[in-house]
Amino acid sequence: MPMKPTKLDPQLEWSADDQKSVDLLRALAADAVQKVGNGHPGTAMSLAPAAYLLFNKIMTHDPKDPAWLGRDRFILSAGHSSLTLYSQLFLCGYGLTMEDMKSFRTKGSLTPGHPEFGHTVGVETTTGPLGQGIATAVGMAMSERFEAGLFPGAPFAHRVWVIASDGDLQEGVSGEASSLAGTQRLGHLNVIWDDNRISIEGNTEVAFTENVSERYRAYGWDVHEVDMLADGDVDIQALHAAMVASANNTEVPSFIRMRTTIAWPAPNARGTAKSHGSALGAEEVAAIKGELGLNPDESFAFDSELLTRIRSTLNQRIVEARKIWDSNFSTWRSDHAEAATLLDRLLAQALPSDFDSDIPTYSAGGATSTRKASGQVINALAAKLPEMWGGSADLAESNNTWIEGSPSFLPYFTENASPFGRNVHFGIREHAMGAALNGIALDGLTRPFGGTFLVFSDYMRGSVRLAALMQTDVTYVWSHDSIGLGEDGPTHQPVEHLWSLRAIPGLSVVRPADANETVAAWVENIKRRAPVGLILSRQDLPHLGNDYAEIASGVANGGYVLMSDPNPRVLLIATGSEVSIALAAKETLNTQGVAVQLVSMPCIEWFDAQPQAYRDEVLPPGITARVAVEAGATFGWYRFVGTHGQVVGLDHFGASASASVLFEEFGITPTAVVSAAMKSLANSRQ
Repeated sequence: MPMKPTKLDPQLEWSADDQKSVDLLRALAADAVQKVGNGHPGTAMSLAPAAYLLFNKIMTHDPKDPAWLGRDRFILSAGHSSLTLYSQLFLCGYGLTMEDMKSFRTKGSLTPGHPEFGHTVGVETTTGPLGQGIATAVGMAMSERFEAGLFPGAPFAHRVWVIASDGDLQEGVSGEASSLAGTQRLGHLNVIWDDNRISIEGNTEVAFTENVSERYRAYGWDVHEVDMLADGDVDIQALHAAMVASANNTEVPSFIRMRTTIAWPAPNARGTAKSHGSALGAEEVAAIKGELGLNPDESFAFDSELLTRIRSTLNQRIVEARKIWDSNFSTWRSDHAEAATLLDRLLAQALPSDFDSDIPTYSAGGATSTRKASGQVINALAAKLPEMWGGSADLAESNNTWIEGSPSFLPYFTENASPFGRNVHFGIREHAMGAALNGIALDGLTRPFGGTFLVFSDYMRGSVRLAALMQTDVTYVWSHDSIGLGEDGPTHQPVEHLWSLRAIPGLSVVRPADANETVAAWVENIKRRAPVGLILSRQDLPHLGNDYAEIASGVANGGYVLMSDPNPRVLLIATGSEVSIALAAKETLNTQGVAVQLVSMPCIEWFDAQPQAYRDEVLPPGITARVAVEAGATFGWYRFVGTHGQVVGLDHFGASASASVLFEEFGITPTAVVSAAMKSLANSRQ
């Protein structure tokens, strides 16, 4: 079974320094928002005690080594309250200065409006879109447990802590993810809900009335409830007790309902919607400081000697924890040399030299669906890459996302289950799956993938967008790529999705033309460490027959010349299943005396990254007669075909019929491509 983090001491030592720090942090939140003139002061003020407890009394973390493997992870799912996190990073010594706090929400600052991964040291994930933080945390907790199986006996056990808002728990993605966490019994995950009952439109009861604690009990979580003190402030003693109880229960995830008064102790703004997202005004800020016993005339004040004492106390606690951890880690490395070598490779983000030595290749004359080829190459790569794992939104048999010979990733033992299995049952939770994949990738050591039908990429788009923003190492296996899936009809047939996904900056969309291109796409994807969407066919596609090395080079470049006649007059550009249609059209055009250069364009993003000289070789500027062929929306292709070009595609929804009938009915055929080519030739002559 997974290792467990060290149990926490239930005793709380709360000194005058602790209370003074919380008071100063509340004033700092009010000052920072007042200076810039916008932001979210109220939540940061009321959350100051909870955040202070976590960072200074509860969590194991090291400001001198923010990437330490033994650290607890903290996610501020309520990303609009970014000052809650920034103030702790400042207080604990992660590198933020008072000048950074003064530049809150301004251009180029380390304290942007919402926490951004990779921008500010100590931020574990980008948060802002509500619900994403808690859902990402579920992935981090899954990763922590998987790594316990990948590195048996390693002292990597840690906790994942989340502060979530009313808004987070209203978003559907948090419900999906919380249900998954309960099923997976992620006992190292702890969520604190800031139950302040205020949002932009006022009291949350206008839209949010269920018993959230009972909902989480139904999910299978351990639930604790902490009410306010009589004056409306946070009950620090009760909250600490709930945190300790949650942390020490490692059998199931824990949920703390923490009742707060937003903007406490503002005399006029507390408990109001105005305090949620607006500067409080100079007079109110001064009054807050008066309530706290601070000098109303001082802004951004934090006693340097107090700061030194707080950091010193934290450092002493961390030094003791690190001494034990480092000793255990050293012993583990000595006793587990092979696992330690794997860990070193993963930390270096390196690949085995032979990682692609046993990949499948496919000879001419056959036909294979690209989803099937993807499943075969997943298994070939997974045999060499133990860090590779994933699953599907209840579609493993359709997406071909199952790693053979590995059990299901489940905490309870059945014939095919293990808490360390490589096959994840995400359930029908596409959005939570996307967020969990981000959490796994952000945890840093392993390579996750997740599958569903391409049409349902819409259901996970928020998580995909954050993956692109953070550049997480996530692979999406999106199968059933077009009207070619046939009889399931328009609800399952993607039309607008390819260009919609290509519009996301930083996401690479790869639509291979055959089994060999699929293998090459996977290999190139593994070499890159960025989000990639593999778009795969349900139907069998004929093998193109080219040499695999040539195909692999072409796929890595995003687009390549599949076949060309001397002195071509027409360019045919195609992706996926339509490459074979374009190939048949080329043969017909050749019989009519028209020379053709046929280009396979599996990934526009990778192609755009190539040198101009290469792109001009594949798409010669002098050839203005061009046809793009793709069974989806056409508008994005006009960048490639120009004013004289034509696009053979689909700008309406499909229908329920066999693939062959639909392609014929909607004019995605060799005949249609030939006709478009002749029209483009005529246009270019004019």
